[in-house]
Amino acid sequence: MEREWVVEESVAIDAGPDRVYAAVADLRRMREWSPEVFATWIRGRAIVPGTRFVGFNRLGWRLWFTTCQVTVAEPGRAFAFRVSSFGMPVALWGYRVEGFDVDGTSRTRLTEYWEDLRRDHRGAGFVSLLGRLFTGVPADERAAANRRGMRATLDRIRTGVERASDT
Repeated sequence: MEREWVVEESVAIDAGPDRVYAAVADLRRMREWSPEVFATWIRGRAIVPGTRFVGFNRLGWRLWFTTCQVTVAEPGRAFAFRVSSFGMPVALWGYRVEGFDVDGTSRTRLTEYWEDLRRDHRGAGFVSLLGRLFTGVPADERAAANRRGMRATLDRIRTGVERASDT
């Protein structure tokens, strides 16, 4: 099987796009959603393109951190960030937020996507090796691991946003 470099998963949420965007763009809440992230440190208060943050991650007993920079922050529409390790590109993570109505009720399709950037640059093999050492996941299995993580993340976001909408 050929290695996957891009993965995406979607979920429908019973809430409007602004509410869904607010949940995914609040980096301080990422630990609520992601099965790997347990903390974030954000430089500054506003989350806008250019905002830098550090993600602290855990998979089993393994711990690691990544440095990230917000690349897209369009309220109600899209949010994305680039991940690097030791200054080398690792991945692009993002969310597309698309509102639609069902019988007059505002709903949102939330798509989470990931692109592996560990190719076509100097040091890509080294970053892949570091990824395996830190996470325990070989580079060619990362897409499948991320797909499972995305499904869990999207389910947690859906549940959290819908629960907040009920109150």
